Amino acid sequence: MRDMTEVGSIRPGGRTAAVRESVLRATGDLLMESGLGGLELTAVADRAGVGKSTVYRRWGSVPTLVADLLSDMAAQSTPRADTGTLRGDLRANAALVRRTLMDPRQGPLFKAIIAAATCDRRTEAALGRFYDRRVDEWSACVVDAVDRGEAPAGTDAAAAIRQVSAPLYHQFLTSTRPLTAKDADRAVDAAIAAISSGVFVRG
Repeated sequence: MRDMTEVGSIRPGGRTAAVRESVLRATGDLLMESGLGGLELTAVADRAGVGKSTVYRRWGSVPTLVADLLSDMAAQSTPRADTGTLRGDLRANAALVRRTLMDPRQGPLFKAIIAAATCDRRTEAALGRFYDRRVDEWSACVVDAVDRGEAPAGTDAAAAIRQVSAPLYHQFLTSTRPLTAKDADRAVDAAIAAISSGVFVRG
């Protein structure tokens, strides 16, 4: 999802990469501390230790900064698993979701971005692109499972993949109880039961 429609033709390398990394980290820090309402380009530049003109010239707006932050997060995410079995692949997916949401930095950052998306349409769109990219990549696990005969023909792969992470996100956002390995395994068991019974077969 390295969508450059909002961030220009940024192809960082060398000092450019270091500046982008500093700016995006500062964006995440301030987003977690103050929310979208407290995120300003000047504050980002100060936190990142770069010139204000650089931030204004290359990003230009807070939503564009957040969109680039999400683009960077998607680009650095772990590639889809290919264990050779549907259960193995989905367990890897659930473990990745759990590990990300329980990470001391990534977890709070996702909460801040999700909260920001509820009140800003451009952030909402950027977050949607982030998840679409990740779901599209992991959907190949279900497509492969259909080819192996582990899932019914016509299974909506994207819907099946979303079913794995849905209960984990629900608990993450609505409960103070940490996500456990058992929670991840339960989400996989439920998803496989639904897939096998044809719940996600189109039409």
